[in-house]
Amino acid sequence: MKIKSTILGLTALLLAGMVQAQEGWNFPSDPAQEAKARELNAAYTDYMNSDQVIEATHPLHWLLVNVPELNESIYQNGIKIYDEASKITTDEAQKRIYQDSVITLFNKRGEIYDNEKNWIENKAYYGYQYYKGDKDMLAGPIADFEKAMELNGTINYQLTAAYFDLVYRNYAYHQAYTGEEILAIHDKINKMLDEAAAEGTDVSSQKSTLETLLVAMELIDCDFIENTLGPKLIADPTNEVLADQIFKYSVQYKCFNTNAFLQALEIKHAKEPSFSTSQVIAMRYMQEDNAAKAEEMWSQALTLAENDTQKAEAQFELAKIYLKQGKKSAARTAAREAANLDSSRTSDVYTMIAGMYMNSFNDCKAGNSRVKDYSIYIAAYNAYQRAGDSSGMANARSRFPSKEELFTEGMQAGQTISTGCWIGETVTLATRD
Repeated sequence: MKIKSTILGLTALLLAGMVQAQEGWNFPSDPAQEAKARELNAAYTDYMNSDQVIEATHPLHWLLVNVPELNESIYQNGIKIYDEASKITTDEAQKRIYQDSVITLFNKRGEIYDNEKNWIENKAYYGYQYYKGDKDMLAGPIADFEKAMELNGTINYQLTAAYFDLVYRNYAYHQAYTGEEILAIHDKINKMLDEAAAEGTDVSSQKSTLETLLVAMELIDCDFIENTLGPKLIADPTNEVLADQIFKYSVQYKCFNTNAFLQALEIKHAKEPSFSTSQVIAMRYMQEDNAAKAEEMWSQALTLAENDTQKAEAQFELAKIYLKQGKKSAARTAAREAANLDSSRTSDVYTMIAGMYMNSFNDCKAGNSRVKDYSIYIAAYNAYQRAGDSSGMANARSRFPSKEELFTEGMQAGQTISTGCWIGETVTLATRD
């Protein structure tokens, strides 16, 4: 103890001269008080530099109580000292005293030096570490994070997960927010992370934590999107932020069948038309059996397609719509174009065309020539053959005209004939037997 006291005494004498020369120090005018302030300032600094933080709290406490405006350093150092002391002590009650002292020092520093914007997010994070497990103390660090965003426009990307964790806990303990408020906070944080990512920062860990917490709150499902967010968009259809939110959550939670999703998608498409948005809107209209609207959107998708694969998809979907509308010739034209654009669709395209031919017998038969009437099945056979559908080929062949029917009409196998009707193909006669 004598050695320690001697060292402290020497340090006090040395630092006294150094401190005297520094600016921004406000020592008491009373000589005795000034001497004591200098001695204890040197003493706590020496303890701090020797990693004796608990010992440092005693002289520091005197300074904070008796000369609170001595210098800002007693708050900067004091925060570190009390925080380290809280980690060392095994007494839980004393730990909380030290932790509360850290927050008190931040508050007092703000009162005296009016530079809160420089350290408010640090205070928030200390509060998060100390109070996240105490449901009655959550409001403080939450308010500090929000003050940091108010003063600085943002917070350090590394602190975003801590802030949202506090929001999650406050909601879990106190139902402190509506679902819409939580989503607004979540989106605000995501925007900060997106800005950080645009500057080259890896924010994947923070984003993952945010989404995990959001899912844990069990706020969002298809009913929430449709019945809570949807009516708000109906009331304010120009709200692009809300539309983007509905779109994002509909995709994330696979809520594609809600009216809210369709409206949000249409708003998004109107602002930034693309093949994909046209595609999804068209598919929704097909689900609703609204062929006219679906045709309109697939036609638009065709103009927005970025490659032949997308064009082929649009053409094939238009072919299905035309067929449903009874426009068989237009359906065949669109289907063939799809196959020309994307050879991988050949089988589906010609299976579709063959089916159209097979189902056209009653519409096309004239009753004047059985061979001509049945020739459409030869056209169907040829289409099935291009599709590689042996089962379809066998089915179509079973309906070819017979040898007897060819003989009766003075025709023979190998002869060509036009099917007539909308099919309008020239086929080579063959028989089923």
